[in-house]
Amino acid sequence: MTRLALGTVQFGLDYGIANRRGRPSLHEAGRILEVARGFGIDLLDSAVAYGASEQVLGDLGVSDFKVVTKLPPLPEGMSDAADWVERELTASLARLKLGSVYGLLLHRSTDLNGRHGRDVAEGMLRVRASGLAEKIGVSIYDPAELGEVISLMPLDLVQTPINLLDRRLERRLHEDGVEIHTRSTFLQGLLLLPRREIPAQFERWSALWDSWHGELLRHSVPPTAACLSYPLSLPGVSRVVVGVDAAEQLEALALATRNPPDIREWPSFATDDAMLINPSNWNRL
Repeated sequence: MTRLALGTVQFGLDYGIANRRGRPSLHEAGRILEVARGFGIDLLDSAVAYGASEQVLGDLGVSDFKVVTKLPPLPEGMSDAADWVERELTASLARLKLGSVYGLLLHRSTDLNGRHGRDVAEGMLRVRASGLAEKIGVSIYDPAELGEVISLMPLDLVQTPINLLDRRLERRLHEDGVEIHTRSTFLQGLLLLPRREIPAQFERWSALWDSWHGELLRHSVPPTAACLSYPLSLPGVSRVVVGVDAAEQLEALALATRNPPDIREWPSFATDDAMLINPSNWNRL
């Protein structure tokens, strides 16, 4: 069984700095799911915020997959947050054409810290108890978030960015009983771009790109394989979520995991610079 999981943000949005094709057609999305089945990829990651992603999955039929989805941010002025959780999940299930999901995450973990946090947690616990979601948890962007929320709600599942540049969460991968799914393996495709195609806004990190591409060339390793080898080498990681916009891309990624390169002796590319490793900051570069 592969540890890859298929992220489906591309099914609903034009996503990723290296995405030249835009959203795949419904037919192509179906081909992607068939490739996933063929390689034993049995978990899909979606979210209400991913545009039409849930609807596309429902139209294609995904009852043979485990599905993780995420709630939208809690609306301002919400007075019945616990009921809101259940309503939102029910609407997601209708779009997905499923009776339950494997995982339900808060897309914005800080919703647990607000004045309605206790009600949000109650709603999450309620949908787990009712069987609408097997596991509950949070999607996080920064290590500090995990420390803030882990005492507010029991976490079954945490999704976190981890890649060769962003290793901040590596030391937190062994929280007792918490299933870890990683995302941003390719940093929205930035790590896959040829050196000459890296946008000018990222040139302040030119030394890092020169080192990265120098090692790829020196070892004759494709960037996809090098990027995947890192999260797959971490024993605390249950799933590595990857997104594609074509069936051939997913096939190439799945094949790359079968004999990953050993990059333990490569120089470290890790950085704590949030302007680079958090894509939400890129519009300010």
